[in-house]
Amino acid sequence: MTKEIRAFNFEVRAEQDEEHGHFLTGQPIVYNERTNLGWYDEIIDEGALAETDLRDVRFLVNHNTDMIPLARSRNNNANSTMQMSVVEGVGMSIRVDLDTENNAEAKSLYSAVSRGDITGMSFMFTVDSDTWEDLESEHPTRHIRNISKVFEVSAVTFPAYEATSITARGLSDALESAKASLESAKAERREIEHKKRKLKMLMEVKTWNSQA
Repeated sequence: MTKEIRAFNFEVRAEQDEEHGHFLTGQPIVYNERTNLGWYDEIIDEGALAETDLRDVRFLVNHNTDMIPLARSRNNNANSTMQMSVVEGVGMSIRVDLDTENNAEAKSLYSAVSRGDITGMSFMFTVDSDTWEDLESEHPTRHIRNISKVFEVSAVTFPAYEATSITARGLSDALESAKASLESAKAERREIEHKKRKLKMLMEVKTWNSQA
């Protein structure tokens, strides 16, 4: 399955307390929100995370897989430095414990979020099932029914699809993966229609032969 990326301008917050030190909270995946991806609208349906593989998820910045993860969730256990919560009817919320004392990148990210310089989140995932409405129209709608796996969650510099710069890594990857999803769906639809026409022709030939 093709890995996809989605970047949203949902709030990510920098917080601090005596127990957890410096940490971030946010909501990278939200149900039932219509998002215009340029080529089509997309909606992540309620319950899409019900059977999602969340056994090993990293927390990065701008999907930079070359960097050392700033946090990681392993089976979402109590010792994980990233905690993920799937809330029925809402989506996914996360809390990321940052080692701002020993990790300069974690300290920089915490500062950037605190100042409002970074305001969005993004995630990399694969889809198990989806459906399309008005696929042959100029602007169809895609419903993501089931997300099979989430690989990583990122704080992103350019979260909103409406951003003017598409050179930003997170946004560019998101747009390209959306375009690929649409092209794949249309190709699949064309293949189905081709098979239907072929079957219809065979049935017509069979009927003609039986009448001859």
